[in-house]
Amino acid sequence: MVVSDGKGTAGRPLLVLDKVRAILDAFTPERPALTLGDLRRATGIPTSTLQRLAANMVEDGFLDRSDDVLRVGVRMLHWSAPALQGIGIVDLAQPILRSLRDETGETACLFRESSGMRVCIAVAESLHPLRRSMSPGETMPISAGSAGRVLLAWNAELADHTLSGELSSFTPSSVVDPADLREHVERARTDGFAVTVGERELGISSVSAPVFGARGELVGALGVLAPTLRLPESATGSAVAAVVAAADALTRLLGGRRTV
Repeated sequence: MVVSDGKGTAGRPLLVLDKVRAILDAFTPERPALTLGDLRRATGIPTSTLQRLAANMVEDGFLDRSDDVLRVGVRMLHWSAPALQGIGIVDLAQPILRSLRDETGETACLFRESSGMRVCIAVAESLHPLRRSMSPGETMPISAGSAGRVLLAWNAELADHTLSGELSSFTPSSVVDPADLREHVERARTDGFAVTVGERELGISSVSAPVFGARGELVGALGVLAPTLRLPESATGSAVAAVVAAADALTRLLGGRRTV
């Protein structure tokens, strides 16, 4: 795509960049595929100009076309990779955790596995006076809680190792039978999320979903922790939707893809 220096030497002023940005901004995770008509309504760009720009953007890899449907070009993933270099997962996760905290009202955390444990690496604490406080670096058993379920569900070797040993009981709700826990882990993988109530601590519920990297590998478990009186098992539906959406958003930022 040829763009001038603003003086008209290429016949296409820098104003074209505003239009290109508007076209790309029209695509969202909820609407990843758009027609020219959709783009015209979203951007207000005249049809003839939009057709010319779209053709150029397809030619240069900004967009991909299939029949009459346009998507953001796969080549954009290649261009976005350098932007992520030097930016850690915590930096990328923090705004998403804050948004999840604000949406649910509960403490939002990101966990990773380390030496057979689950470790909190990022957190946005609930603003409620009554909350389950969590700090970066806090380490917890991987066999209890929804984040542990997720970390085990996408790591067969870790699951086999964890389930081959004795499982600790932390509350009356803790799962201590390896066969039972394996069923819960397999269900988490099938569902794409996990929900636990009072399993690690009495009176605390949690919901977690997986975050994946560019090669489809599991990089963490993102979720919320809340007092069970605010998040009983019968009312976890909205929290599940919010957590899965947040985990998917972080996956996209990492250039990743969800795996089954």
